[in-house]
Order: sequence, then C-alpha cells, then structure tokens
Amino acid sequence: MNPILSKLLVDIAKKRLEKNQASKPVSQKEIVPLVRNYQVELTHAVKEYLYIIVGVFSAGFGLKGFLLPNSFIDGGATGISLLLENITSLNLGVLLIIVNLPFIFLASKTIGKKFAIKSIIAISLLAIVVHFVHYPTVTDDKLLIAVFGGFFLGSGIGLSMRGGSVIDGTEVLAIYLGRKLSLTIGDVLLLINIIIFSAGAYVLSIETALYAILTYLSAAKTVDFVVDGVEEYVGVTIISNKHKEIKFMLTNKLRRACTIYAGKGGYGTSGESFDKDIIYTVVTRLELAKLHTEIDKIDRKAFTIMGIVKDLRGGMIKKKPMKAH
Repeated sequence: MNPILSKLLVDIAKKRLEKNQASKPVSQKEIVPLVRNYQVELTHAVKEYLYIIVGVFSAGFGLKGFLLPNSFIDGGATGISLLLENITSLNLGVLLIIVNLPFIFLASKTIGKKFAIKSIIAISLLAIVVHFVHYPTVTDDKLLIAVFGGFFLGSGIGLSMRGGSVIDGTEVLAIYLGRKLSLTIGDVLLLINIIIFSAGAYVLSIETALYAILTYLSAAKTVDFVVDGVEEYVGVTIISNKHKEIKFMLTNKLRRACTIYAGKGGYGTSGESFDKDIIYTVVTRLELAKLHTEIDKIDRKAFTIMGIVKDLRGGMIKKKPMKAH
C-alpha cells in the first residue's frame, strides 16, 4: 500500500485507540490489527465502488442506447420508471429515484443501513448518468433492442450487486414479501413483473409488452451470469485456522447464526492431521460483499466454499438486519 496512505491509516487508528483508552498509552501491538482492518475495508470499498460505477454506466447504456429511444420497458423498478416516463412528463432520472426510494427504505430495515446508503448512491449516480451522459442510439431493430438492451441493463444490475448495492429495488421487496407470504423470491419477482408487463400492454401495446418480457429475460439471465450464478441465498462454508474468531464475528458482529462441524485437516506427504471447526452459514447474495470483507479482516487465507441455496424454510436467517461496522 502507498506509504502516505499507510501512515494516514496508522494515525487514524492511533487517534481512535487513544480516544477509547485515554487512561493508558497505546501500544504498537494494538495499532497493527486495527490498521489491517482499515486496509481491508479500504481495499474492498474501492473494489465495490468500481463495480457500482461500471455497473451504472452499463445500465445507462442499456437504457439510453437501446430502450429509451424506442419506448421499450423492462421489469422491476426500472420498468416501472420507464412506463411512467412514457405516460408522464417527468424525466427518467427523477423517476428512477422516486420509484426506488420505498424499496431503499425497506432495505434499510431488512438488510442494513450501509447497504441502503450504497444503493442510494448507486441509484442517484444512475439518475445523473441517464440525465446528463449522451449515449448514441445503437439500433432500431426491435429484437436487438430487447436482447442487448436487457444485456447491458442486466450487466449493470449484476455489477451493482457485486458491489453490495442495487440499482433496481424490487429484489429487496421480493425478499421481504417472500418471508411474509411464504413464497420463493423468484415467485414474488414473477408476480411483480406480470403486473408491470400487463400495465405495459394496456398503456403502450401488446407488442411492446412482449418485447419487454424478452428484455426482462435477457436482463435476468445476464444478472445471474455476472454474479456467477448466485441465486437468492448462498450457503457459505468457511475453513480457517482462526475459526473461533470467525465464529465470533458471525454471531456477535454480523448477528448471523452458523453451524459448527468438527473437522480434521490433512496435508503433507505423510498425511499430518489437525482438528479444526468447520463453519457453515447462509446469507443472501446482497450480503456477500460484507461477509467477504469481514472474513478477510480475520484470515485472508481462509478457505471459503459458496453454493447456491435454491430455497429456504425456517431458521433465523434475515430476522435481524446485518450490522455494518
């Protein structure tokens, strides 16, 4: 890391420790782990905001280069905004913020304030890009508009998710309603989009609504591809020599339940073995960025295995919002 930046982080850590323990001097041993935490947080924050910025410009290209010039709509909050843009005099950038605000408020209650703040930043940036950045109109072929407009929009949504935010808030609503109504998140999203496409068929035309469905399918598949096939929930298995610290972080800092398996590790030519706990937990894909950051703070060499959890019933997942520290 840059020496100037490293020195700045050391000074910040020292001041924070001096403030918290004014009665005794701060030792180098106390400063080092705090500085390391700051370095991890800074590195992850830069990476996540790069994902968000690239995602916003990709979504902007999908909207202004394909969908907007040809009066196409999509699913989700973006589709609602596009539909309202066609029947009102309001600018799409303004509508994106207005339509997503209720979903972001819901996200602050169900996922966490840090996630909500990042999503507000991402959506506001998208509104600015849509309003001020000029994109060329690529084609007037309706099939290409639906497929590639959905592709670039889906890329933007997926990259924003990898950055720990959303630029389309209906997924947050789907997570919330899925718990309340005992439905899968996919079912809730399908119901929401059926309503949007039906409104599109009534206000615009049936042909436009059919192309909108194609746009939505293209965007949805692209989102899945960008986030490596991660569905609504992700099962995470963590194997680390610092399993006690990781368990404490999950249960006390992030307020997530976890299951502990007694395991044995084997390595070397003679098969030396050692005992260690294997940790298993389940999070939503919107929380993966935060989980990776916290694991890296404790053990950069932790062996992490992630698998798709198609559906989930019972347990304590998502009963409380994940804490942001």
